[in-house]
Amino acid sequence: MKQQLFEKLDYAFEEMLVIRRHLHMHPEVSFKETNTAKYIQDYYANLGIEFTPNVGGNGVVARVKGGLPGKTVALRADFDALPIQDEKDVSYKSTVPGVMHACGHDGHTATLLVLGKTLYDMREQLSGEYVLIHQHAEEYAPGGAKPMIEAGCLEGVDAIFGTHLWSLTPSGTIEYRVGPIMAASDRFEIIIQGRGGHGASPHQTKDSIVIASQLVTSLQQIVSRRVNPIDSAVVTIGSFVAQNAFNVIADSAKLIGTVRTFNPEVRDLIEKELDRVIQGTCLANDCTYEFSYERGYNAVVNHEAETHFLKEVAEQVPGVSEVRETQQQMGGEDFAYYLEKVPGTFFFTGAEPQGEVYPHHHPKFDFDENAMLVAAKTLGAAVLDYQEVE
Repeated sequence: MKQQLFEKLDYAFEEMLVIRRHLHMHPEVSFKETNTAKYIQDYYANLGIEFTPNVGGNGVVARVKGGLPGKTVALRADFDALPIQDEKDVSYKSTVPGVMHACGHDGHTATLLVLGKTLYDMREQLSGEYVLIHQHAEEYAPGGAKPMIEAGCLEGVDAIFGTHLWSLTPSGTIEYRVGPIMAASDRFEIIIQGRGGHGASPHQTKDSIVIASQLVTSLQQIVSRRVNPIDSAVVTIGSFVAQNAFNVIADSAKLIGTVRTFNPEVRDLIEKELDRVIQGTCLANDCTYEFSYERGYNAVVNHEAETHFLKEVAEQVPGVSEVRETQQQMGGEDFAYYLEKVPGTFFFTGAEPQGEVYPHHHPKFDFDENAMLVAAKTLGAAVLDYQEVE
């Protein structure tokens, strides 16, 4: 039966390309993906596949019931884009100014749509039920996974599988990892309130830029001197704003950053230490501050049995040249919340394009479209073989 699945996916690959490029040309950012959701709904409606729209927001959930009894297995693909200007010189370049698919979600969606169609074509021969979760708003916390789960997208699901096309890994490679594979991702904001004044009279001011600069350096010592070296953690300042004329000492400065961790205890420690270092620095400089810390996605923690199962499945998939254990990634993913509810695993499908390679979230990001076929076959083989798992 898997061979039949593979052959059908090979035949449908051109359709997968058309879908991916259409979505790439018409991207929508998180929580505003109404046209993309409508495209997904229309695709399933034209095939006669049952689906539920507006699941937890713009989410769409389709279900394919096999002709024989069996397990209920879910697959998930995200479909939101990013607020980035597309700088690629390709025929399918984004037509929306300032918005592009810079992370492969268009490929994820095309993969799952065509796989769903293929499973539907084979439904009379299949056991169990296949839940196709098309999730909105992965890129921006609080994300789409939580509201979709609360709306019942995992109802009756025995296991879930998901993949991310990865442009920095050679095509044909499947990367897996038991346990934490992607980090918890949090956001913080600091406003230093000093006292502005003339650039020629610093003694009459409380220079917020100098104070904030001290913080940028001091906060790095949380990871280097407060976190156990055995644990992984990142504290990054991504934005430092104190706009003024050249001869003005800034009245206030704003810092925005992110924290990435795997260990919940380390996560708690860093939040506490951030506040302590900020408070101490501002006390020493006789200024006030505002500090907010927003918890984003939890770490993605793969289940052992399902991850080893996926590894064994992938080793038999045509087009897969290597299956290997991967290092932990500091990127965040709200697939974490699915894995907190049901067993499953999240893995990477290598999609390194020919020529110059750009990382995810880069204005020239692209991926090898052949990787979509590898992803579809791996996910399809997994859901079919999972029916045989005791």
